[in-house]
Amino acid sequence: MSTKEQYQSQQETVLQAERSLVLFNDHENTFDFVIDVLCAVCEHTEEQAEQCAWITHYKGKCQVMTGDIDELQHKAFLMSDVGLTVEVQ
Repeated sequence: MSTKEQYQSQQETVLQAERSLVLFNDHENTFDFVIDVLCAVCEHTEEQAEQCAWITHYKGKCQVMTGDIDELQHKAFLMSDVGLTVEVQ
C-alpha cells in the first residue's frame, strides 16, 4: 500500500468516526427541561446547555455534541426517550 493510499484510508476513517448529535426545536419542552437533559445526558455545563437551548430556539437546531456514532446513538436514544427531537448526523 502506498503512502498516499494509507493517508487516504486514515483520513476516511477519521471522517467516518466523527459524527454530530443535533437537537431540533419543538414547542413541547421548556427551556429548563432541555437544559437539564443536556446537562445530564451530554454532560454540558449550565452555560453550555443554555446556549444550545437558545441556538436551537432561534435557529431551529443546534449541534450539541460530536463523537463516535455508538456514543451519540446512545445519547440520542436517551434524549428521544424523554421527548426531545434529536438526530445523529
